[in-house]
Amino acid sequence: MFKELEFAQPGFFWLLILVPAMIAWYILQAQKLQGTLSVSTSRGFLLPLKSKSAKYRHLGIIFRCIAITVLITALARPQTSLSWQDSTTEGIDIMIASDISGSMLAQDFHPNRLEAGKNIAIDFIKNRPDDRIGLVIFSGESFTQCPLTIDHDVLINLYQDVKNGMIDDGTAIGMGLATAVNRLKESDAKSKVIILLTDGSNNMGSIPPLTAAEIAKQFNVRVYTVGIGTRGVAPIPVQMPDGSVRLQNMQVDVDEGTLTKIANITGGKYFRATDNETLKNIYDQIDKLEKAKIAVTQYHKKTELFLPFALIALFFLTLEFIFKNTLLKGALT
Repeated sequence: MFKELEFAQPGFFWLLILVPAMIAWYILQAQKLQGTLSVSTSRGFLLPLKSKSAKYRHLGIIFRCIAITVLITALARPQTSLSWQDSTTEGIDIMIASDISGSMLAQDFHPNRLEAGKNIAIDFIKNRPDDRIGLVIFSGESFTQCPLTIDHDVLINLYQDVKNGMIDDGTAIGMGLATAVNRLKESDAKSKVIILLTDGSNNMGSIPPLTAAEIAKQFNVRVYTVGIGTRGVAPIPVQMPDGSVRLQNMQVDVDEGTLTKIANITGGKYFRATDNETLKNIYDQIDKLEKAKIAVTQYHKKTELFLPFALIALFFLTLEFIFKNTLLKGALT
């Protein structure tokens, strides 16, 4: 909420040109009233004391100029404008469903798929301050790491804590999707979106991925699916019997067919990310596809202020009249 001074008729300020014209006219008239006389000595013409009225003879024009300036300001109709606005986010509720299975530690992304996915998703979250966003993680089963929230600092902190091994290993894509849908089904948002990121194919859980997609469709939830991983093989850390960890090249097994069907059923889109840059570009595309709409209603309350300015002008005109007929009476004007 804020106040500001406005003028309803600013064109009247062109009349301010009268003020310098009045001053010029006053100076010209004063010069005409003064004459010159050549004498051999000026001693006899010296006055013992200067008249007090002569010292203040310019007050009249000063008061008049102030009065005219303030009067013109009053004619311009000064107003205070008290303004405030209500911003209403129509809203996009977004659930990020992220695979945290062991294969997400593959190092075909930097430093690995899981960390790359976290970092890029966190940047996505930071760029959408007006949306409620939540997080579901899944592996052999799924759970909600963070429900829908506008407090993105809390969400980011919880996302940063995500790591492989928090739940049993496996890839329960259907369960992860169903858990995310469950978090959105009661939402009143204009748009409900899930970003599902996985690097494998469904091999765990009691809900098939396409069944979860049909459930999402029933609740008007749009799903953007992201298959993450290079094509071919990728180096994945494997723990050896002696306790050491070695990188082994293993086949990348992204079920693109199922992910594409999920997206098509729900009206979303399937993307394939093969490195950090393409994954970032995918989030950028989703960001453009799902822009929050903010309806802003502005209110204005105006208060007229011409009367105080008119009274000030009258005050200075009165001062000029009083001085002209008292102290300045008989002085040069």
